[in-house]
Amino acid sequence: MIETAQAFGVDIGGSGIKAAPVDLQKGEFAEPRLKILTPEVSTPEAVAKIVKQQLDHFEVPESAPVGVAFPAPIKPGQKLDFMANLDQSWVGVDVTEVFSEACGRPVVVVNDADAAGLAEVQYGAAKGQNGLVIATTLGTGIGTALIYDGVLIPNSELGHIVLDAKHLDAEKYAASSVKDLEDISYKKWAKRLTKYYGLMEHYFNPDLFVVGGGVSKDSHKFLPNIDIKTPIVPATLRNSAGIVGAAYYASVKQN
Repeated sequence: MIETAQAFGVDIGGSGIKAAPVDLQKGEFAEPRLKILTPEVSTPEAVAKIVKQQLDHFEVPESAPVGVAFPAPIKPGQKLDFMANLDQSWVGVDVTEVFSEACGRPVVVVNDADAAGLAEVQYGAAKGQNGLVIATTLGTGIGTALIYDGVLIPNSELGHIVLDAKHLDAEKYAASSVKDLEDISYKKWAKRLTKYYGLMEHYFNPDLFVVGGGVSKDSHKFLPNIDIKTPIVPATLRNSAGIVGAAYYASVKQN
């Protein structure tokens, strides 16, 4: 691992496992990332083996903090009670323990939406923002991260906030995947997003919303039509946010 790297980040998804050394001064990859396809049968053993392979590929020193962005709520010392995007054999497993044992070193695990949110606060669209930042990821569902004065409030699930009796689950009404599935225009989608972000604004009074996910590259087509009082901006780190955020979080937890 080259000298400009201070930590190592891994982002685990249902289709791919991406990893890279991270320059924590810049919030950037210190070397090009390595992506390996998620095993078809994505058991803890199979996924952890790939993470170990990535550590070996980059020759990550023992002293470097290692962070993993994982697609489920993570509570250190507790076993997973729900898994959506990987094999169901993860349920009942201590995720941190699995990765630490497989890699032969301490590994810090954080929810993937939380990792992306942290990256945006430290290096991206919300850098320097005081107060409460709510970072959202619009994709298959709606991922959320709450960061107050730079401190993560982990494992929020505000994509499942109840909108009303008709639309019980926000992400089934306003996720990017729903926009594509129902083939609705950006303007109509913005009305749905107004309802979602407006309700979050009412409950949390945040200082800033950050909107991530693949659709954020088209943010000019819908963000200006979201009618709320709170400033709302597109994410800037995009695909690198999970890796960078996981590496940053590991560095904070290890120090």
